[in-house]
Amino acid sequence: MKQLLPPASIGFVGTGVMGKSMVRHLLKAGYTVYVYNRTKEKTADLIEEGAQWCDSPKEIAGTVDVVMTMVGYPHDVEEVYFGENGILTQAKQGTITIDFTTSTPTLAKRIYEEGKSKGIYVLDAPVSGGDVGAKEGRLAIMIGGDEEVYTACLPLFELLGKNIILQGKAGSGQHTKMCNQIAIASNMLGVCEALAYAKKAGLQPEKVLQSISTGAAGSWSLSNLAPRMLQDDFEPGFYVKHFIKDMNIALAEAEELGLSAPGLTLARELYEQLMQDGEENSGTQALYKQYIKE
Repeated sequence: MKQLLPPASIGFVGTGVMGKSMVRHLLKAGYTVYVYNRTKEKTADLIEEGAQWCDSPKEIAGTVDVVMTMVGYPHDVEEVYFGENGILTQAKQGTITIDFTTSTPTLAKRIYEEGKSKGIYVLDAPVSGGDVGAKEGRLAIMIGGDEEVYTACLPLFELLGKNIILQGKAGSGQHTKMCNQIAIASNMLGVCEALAYAKKAGLQPEKVLQSISTGAAGSWSLSNLAPRMLQDDFEPGFYVKHFIKDMNIALAEAEELGLSAPGLTLARELYEQLMQDGEENSGTQALYKQYIKE
């Protein structure tokens, strides 16, 4: 299988906060990119920059060499791949599909098996790094699927990310993303608690952050999200509602594996309280609001 180099054609379904930046990297590299989004207006700037519009995932699938998807929830993934206007109804034999959505390992395996029966190659490739990682082309990409397909797609992945690892067979990318989200969940509690403690102790949180972010406590969340918390910037790089979705998947998978996850359970509880306060469309850093309530 040959590597996919320009001017190979790529379809991209889901041009939200992260998908839009990913499309831009592909366009700049010289790929022909077709786009679809449920809200067409959200693709207007991409079309001005050279992307071409398609009316459905089905239309995209019949047009391109590679179909990429980045949607919200597992039920969206299911609709995009298996629905009446879905990718697998129209994709040609030899087409490659790459799902960047954080979804369930079970669904990833189902897409793989259905694709295989039709001569379509499938990778699950959830990402981490948020809006900043997407804009800078520095995402971590966790991939499940066949090695020859991964190798063929490597030039594409290298435009989008810096930490690109084939984790194993279909579904392995999604399982790895669950590990990522479990680690983030408890870390976010620690970041919020540390900043709230600094404030209560009469310290200058910005100075505290300078000290602790480069030591043993350092983390991506501390370096990238804590400054936003202190600036009251709660715009989404990653939505609260989508993080809750991920935690629900992780807890369900952990239960299947017979694994207790108390840190993850507490994090979900706090984020659900945040969502009940109307913050579902805020960024995950809005959890800080739960700690500084009067």
